[in-house]
Amino acid sequence: MFWAAFITGLLGSLHCVGMCGPIALALPCQGTGRVAAAGNVLLYNLGRVITYALLGTVIGLLGKGLWLAGMQAYFSIALGVLLLLIALFSVNVEHNILRIPAFWRLNQWVKINLAQLLKQNSPRTLFMIGALNGLLPCGLVYMAIVGALALGSIAEGSLYMALFGLGTLPLMLLTALSGQFISLGWRNRIRKLLPVFLVGFAILFILRGINFVAPIAFRFQENWDQVPMCH
Repeated sequence: MFWAAFITGLLGSLHCVGMCGPIALALPCQGTGRVAAAGNVLLYNLGRVITYALLGTVIGLLGKGLWLAGMQAYFSIALGVLLLLIALFSVNVEHNILRIPAFWRLNQWVKINLAQLLKQNSPRTLFMIGALNGLLPCGLVYMAIVGALALGSIAEGSLYMALFGLGTLPLMLLTALSGQFISLGWRNRIRKLLPVFLVGFAILFILRGINFVAPIAFRFQENWDQVPMCH
């Protein structure tokens, strides 16, 4: 499943450019030479990746609880079905998440602090902008979180989210250093690809859940081979 995290970040970074590109392009300290600008952008993206890894740690803790409770297989199948429904009915996950008061307040807090940090000029500021950016509502991030949750391990959940963040790094670096916005037309095309990712992940989670359940339900051949036979 770890390869899926990196590939999702790599391919899904087109979505990230459309959503978070303006923040990357508005970073302070970019006009100090190419090497300094690259370092600044790396600090910003390091903040994002660390936030994703921390989210993976928290989500992995919850997933571990489900694993210990013996619900992992069924939970994985349920997540897969949920992702299929979201993809088939074109549910706007980001919009619906923000309808939850706690998430709406978090989003407002992040936006206010981002606005203040973008006016400052220091390496710490760049790192903090990236760290807060990782908390903004994003359907792609939520999809990665679902993947981390299904692993049932704190360490694996953290690694999964970190690999997802690293997958977004190449294109986000290129965007911030090139100083160009992606066109509105391309943003709309990219967003239309999100249901394809959702369906792919849904199938992975359903198959993963079945793989946990099936060995228990279909051990007839294995048990038959162990039956003593008289010759």
